[in-house]
Amino acid sequence: MYESGDTATENTIMAASLIKGKTIIHFASSNYMVRDLCYFLKQAGAKIDGLSSFKITVEGVEKLKPVNNYSIMPDPIEAMTFISVAITTKSNLKVIGCPIDFLRLEIEKLQVMGQKFNISSSYKSINGLFDLVDIEIIPSKLVALPDKIYGSPYPGLNIDNLPLFLPILTQAEGETLVHDWAYENRAIYYTELNRLGADVVLLDAYRVIVSGCTQLKPAEIICPPALRPSINLLTCMLAASGKSVLRNAYPIDRGYENIVGRLNNIGADILKIEE
Repeated sequence: MYESGDTATENTIMAASLIKGKTIIHFASSNYMVRDLCYFLKQAGAKIDGLSSFKITVEGVEKLKPVNNYSIMPDPIEAMTFISVAITTKSNLKVIGCPIDFLRLEIEKLQVMGQKFNISSSYKSINGLFDLVDIEIIPSKLVALPDKIYGSPYPGLNIDNLPLFLPILTQAEGETLVHDWAYENRAIYYTELNRLGADVVLLDAYRVIVSGCTQLKPAEIICPPALRPSINLLTCMLAASGKSVLRNAYPIDRGYENIVGRLNNIGADILKIEE
């Protein structure tokens, strides 16, 4: 692989599964979605080895067979989203079914910041292939990280979990440098949190400094055309006393199923208006 990428690795594996002979993929991503796809393909008759490493071997087969009732794994990005909501709003919340092997570094960073958790013993996902835990978030006094935070290919901090640290960092004493190098211009949208009382300084198209702890306040904002920065706005609105309005929330709906209903079920007060 020219670089480690989730979708690129998945496309290569799918193609290799039906190519006659052996394909060896070096510097392959072994992230959660790649493994889940490979487990599905193996049930369909594909021959794939090395899923927990960065060297995946695929022996091509002539044809794949149908698969009935494959249960995909829980999403670690959704788990991290609810963790971010709980920490930012200083709530006691238990997030159930978290794929811990894809959240370990995130949890470690948060523990360094002073966040307290109760983490259950592990149990298997419905498909029996992933280790899950229940994570109870306990309201805690947070301090800024002593070094910068950035995303990396697995097993680094998930590139899509990195933005979810922004609301949390607004509630941590001190300054944190966030380096979001993977996506063009995503960091620019982080400054929208300033309209809610955050202190986010844009250094360039990839880096911001977040200063805390700040008192978040309500505001009326239009969602940017980016999923994670949009859910960050909703998270900070939940933490702000008073009524906020978030317009054009399609980017959030694109990434989270029934997020309004699920948040309301755990104590949020959100009214979704169809215009």
